Amino acid sequence: MIKIKTDKEIEIMRKAGEITKNTLLEVEKYIKPGVTTRELNKIAHDYIVKHNARPSFLHYGGFPASICASVNDVVVHGFPNDEPLKEGDIISIDVGACYEGYHGDSARTFAVGKIDEIKQKLIDVTKQSFFEGIKGIKAGSRVGDISSQVQNYVEKYGFGVVRDMVGHGVGRNLHEDPNVPNYGYAGLGPVLKKNMVIAVEPMVTMGDYHININGWDVRTVDGSVAAHYENTILITETGVEILT
Repeated sequence: MIKIKTDKEIEIMRKAGEITKNTLLEVEKYIKPGVTTRELNKIAHDYIVKHNARPSFLHYGGFPASICASVNDVVVHGFPNDEPLKEGDIISIDVGACYEGYHGDSARTFAVGKIDEIKQKLIDVTKQSFFEGIKGIKAGSRVGDISSQVQNYVEKYGFGVVRDMVGHGVGRNLHEDPNVPNYGYAGLGPVLKKNMVIAVEPMVTMGDYHININGWDVRTVDGSVAAHYENTILITETGVEILT
C-alpha cells in the first residue's frame, strides 16, 4: 500500500534528508587513493550519529554496515572492507539516515583520483538521468513517466539501465511501495499523488545491463563498471522537492 505523508511527517523527512545529503558531502571529502571503504563507513556512521540520527542501513536485513560502498563492477550493496581504493576506481556510496523514525536515502558515484573520460561520462550520465527522470513530474504523473525518461536518456549514450534493482517509496520504512523502475513506458504504473515520498535511483552500467545477484553481492555480468545516483523526492502539486 502506498503511504501518503502528512505535512508533519514531511517536515521530519526534510531533516532526515538533510542529514543524509550532508553525510555524503562529508564522505566525499575523504575519497582518494589509499583510503579504505571501512574508513569511509566510520566517517559516515559517526556523522549520522552526531546529528541525532541513526544509520538506516546498519543491520537492515542483516546488512553489516552504515553505508553501501560499491567499487567498479559492484552495482549496489557493497560491503565496506579494508582494501584500499586505487587511482582510477569509481565508487558508489549509498547511505540512509533515520531521524525521529523517518528515513532519507541517497547515493552518489565518485571518482577515485583521476579516471578516464568514459568512466566520467558514465558518472555524469547517471547523475543527469535522475534529473531527466523527474522533469515535468508532479501529482497526477505516473511512475512510468519517471522510468521512461531515465531509460531514454541513459540509452541515448549507449549505457545500460539495470532492470533487476529499482527505486522505492520511503518513509517510516526504508523501502515502501511503490517500486520505481528505471526503465519502462510513460503513462503506466501507479499515479503519483501529493505528499508521496519516493527514492528515484538510476543504476547504470557501462556495458550490458544484466547483473548477478548473489546475496548482498550485486555485480555486472560482463564485469563492466557501474554508477548509481539516488535522491529521496517529495511529490507536490506543481513538481517535486528533492529532500536529499
